[in-house]
Amino acid sequence: MLAGMATYRCPQDGTLADTTELTWCCPLCRGPWDLDFDVRSPMSLDSLTGRVSSLWRYEEALPLRGPAVSLGEGRTPLVPLTASVSAKLDYLMPTLSFKDRGAVLLAELARRLAPERVVADSSGNAGTAVAAYCARAGLPCTVYVPEGTSPKKTEQIRAHGARLEIVPGDREATARAARAAADGPGTFYASHVFNPYFLHGTKTYVYEMWEDLGGTLPDAIAVPVGNGTLLLGAALATAELLAQGLIDRRPALIAVQAEAVSPLAEAFRAGAGELLDSPVHASPTLAEGIAIPRPPRARQILAAVRESGGTFLTVTEDRIRAAQQDLAARGFFVETTGVACWAAVGDWTDRSVVVPLCGAGLKTGLAPAP
Repeated sequence: MLAGMATYRCPQDGTLADTTELTWCCPLCRGPWDLDFDVRSPMSLDSLTGRVSSLWRYEEALPLRGPAVSLGEGRTPLVPLTASVSAKLDYLMPTLSFKDRGAVLLAELARRLAPERVVADSSGNAGTAVAAYCARAGLPCTVYVPEGTSPKKTEQIRAHGARLEIVPGDREATARAARAAADGPGTFYASHVFNPYFLHGTKTYVYEMWEDLGGTLPDAIAVPVGNGTLLLGAALATAELLAQGLIDRRPALIAVQAEAVSPLAEAFRAGAGELLDSPVHASPTLAEGIAIPRPPRARQILAAVRESGGTFLTVTEDRIRAAQQDLAARGFFVETTGVACWAAVGDWTDRSVVVPLCGAGLKTGLAPAP
């Protein structure tokens, strides 16, 4: 069933909407929704014993209960890389990326709302995840991707039976095309950016970390940031765990962007609360999954990093190449977007930090030589 206490709320103007409606954005400002939702009751480590071995084990913290759509997502390993840096292997998810965490909640919500069609847009991984979970739910799905998306990702989307729409232009052009389709009647927009159910799925990344570390969290959590869905999910989780008295401090959120496309890092360094008005400098980057010139939740991302005492870091293309090769030499074959955090904080020794290895190397292959 839908959680009765959950309501869409616009963070900009306070507009409310029922979560049973096929509404994908605030009707006034056209911005993304947040979700008014309270964790039902505190968890304890002991209460998790014997529960299902997937992200649905954290049912008190999720806005949907009793799922029918699942591929066994979640519970990915946490392994040490150095004395200070550990990695969470989210590339071991069913569709080989962390996007399964949010996609399963979107597909479960869509199944309950029974739309005529589902549409999504993506640079690859989110679209793959939505396609897979819609297939599991028996929902017709169309995924919009920009031209230049990795052929392995588009092949994976097609394999799950989704209709693929390749859009000329960049990631923003793709989003515009999908949103135009989302305005059609009977359409559920499975947007990993605009629909907050996705964020409540990605927050399980931190709940798992908390459980595996025996009820604690590291000093810092590093995440690659394009649209910021993993970072905002991490911010939700740390706030909830603190409010429940399950942690005594919030770790710093370390947001990592490719130097080639780093609008959030530029705004953060300028002390701005939102994206700068100046044109965004965007160059081709190996980190295609975070190459987002104008993320719709920019204001929330910047605020979350500052509130946590964190910062933004950027990495060059050469460092991305080197990080991918270094991880492969350690036994981890990770796609080029997914190595950005290791490139940024892999040499840290002064505090504990967890990095996500959030996409399998088979999705992009090895980075070509410059």
